[in-house]
Amino acid sequence: MLNRRKFVQSTAIAAVGAIAMSPSFTHAQDASSTKANAIRLRKSLKLYMVKSSGTLADKFAIARKAGFEGVELDAPGFDIDEAKAAAKSTGIVIDGTVNHNHWSVRHTDADAAVRAEALKSCTDGLRATAAVGGDTMLLVAGHGKDGTPQEVFDRAVANIRLAIPVAEEVGVKIAIENVWNNFLYDHEGGADQTADELARFVDALASPWVGVQFDIGNHWKYGDPAGWIRTLGKRIIKLDVKGYSRAKNDWTQMAASDIDWASVRKALAEVDFKGWVAAEMADGDLDYLKQVSKEMDDLLVMG
Repeated sequence: MLNRRKFVQSTAIAAVGAIAMSPSFTHAQDASSTKANAIRLRKSLKLYMVKSSGTLADKFAIARKAGFEGVELDAPGFDIDEAKAAAKSTGIVIDGTVNHNHWSVRHTDADAAVRAEALKSCTDGLRATAAVGGDTMLLVAGHGKDGTPQEVFDRAVANIRLAIPVAEEVGVKIAIENVWNNFLYDHEGGADQTADELARFVDALASPWVGVQFDIGNHWKYGDPAGWIRTLGKRIIKLDVKGYSRAKNDWTQMAASDIDWASVRKALAEVDFKGWVAAEMADGDLDYLKQVSKEMDDLLVMG
């Protein structure tokens, strides 16, 4: 199973030249339709992607110069005052965070003490996110190796449900990410799987404070991202993006993947998605990040 850290280590960074950037968000029109759509994508990225030995403000400034409007931090664990000052000085929006230890300390663990620790990390992360103005915290709900499918499902629902009052109190949504965690889909199964179980899981939590941060690249392995987007619909509150090639069975940059981006754009228009889309790829310098930003414009924005 490749998680985000292994993905970063395993993805080669292509050498790219400086590229003139388009605005950080845009309105556009589907070329296949005479009706204008109202997709508005706001580009963000995971902080680790900014390869720099500088301060947090330096990293934010690089992301901003590369064409990104927002950034996601790992929470909890960052310095709140430093993050607020860096955002103010650079104009970057800390639009959300990623729960920092959800892979190792899981809501689905058979040990109740571990689940309690996962809950504390979740609620502490929600509070830290709110303190810097973020409105979501991405969460991996658990792992299929922790028990039977039903056990894992029930533990995750019961534990995450305990965090919902805090999410509502601080105004930060819990954004469940679709990842390679052997939970809600068959990791060894075919590429014709549906989003039904993920939708059922989110619905079981029964709260407007829980949704999906849908990762387009992650689910090219399991099924058609456009179909998943249509099934999940308004449950999707944010997007993650990366490239994946079925032909190579490996991660790629967006433009090098074999994902049908046109169908993704069409599905996003159909569900009327507007909001943040976060790059989650290898780390790199300013020129590399400009290329990532341009690929997001080229492949996700209707034109």
